Amino acid sequence: MQLQPDQATLVMGLLLPQLKNEHKTTLRVIQAAPPDRGDYQPDPRSMTALDLAWHIASADVFFMSLASETPMEGPGKRPETIRTSADVATWYEQNFSKGAEKVAALSGEQLLKEIPFHQFKMTALGFLQLSLVHGVHHRGQLSAYLRPMGGKVPSIYGGSADEPMKEAAAS
Repeated sequence: MQLQPDQATLVMGLLLPQLKNEHKTTLRVIQAAPPDRGDYQPDPRSMTALDLAWHIASADVFFMSLASETPMEGPGKRPETIRTSADVATWYEQNFSKGAEKVAALSGEQLLKEIPFHQFKMTALGFLQLSLVHGVHHRGQLSAYLRPMGGKVPSIYGGSADEPMKEAAAS
């Protein structure tokens, strides 16, 4: 099915709030990673906690820059200035909102423009959808690292043993 520009704008109206909500949750997971345990990895083939946190944050921002055609290096190697999960969280907070503003300003036509990236060629809207599932996937990995690292798992889609669900206030 080929979307029309007005339909792409409608889809974006549903997708952007979800991206922003997932960003808040992802930020809490990154912030829950003990800053002094960035070298933790559950298996030698796994990314370290710090590199995984960087991968999640930088990919979220990169996919938005790709969709809005804002030049940015790919979400590759972690910069030397990013040394702890706290550094990742700060960078993520500073850069995500800028990307979200640019994406929010895209027209329906821009959302439907095909963008090549490595072996992929999809619309800007498609890359934003990919960003959503990519981030949720890797956030799940990082949340599984937290307890073995000595951290606490925050509420993600409901309470956790470390952060139980709060009861709704009676009206």
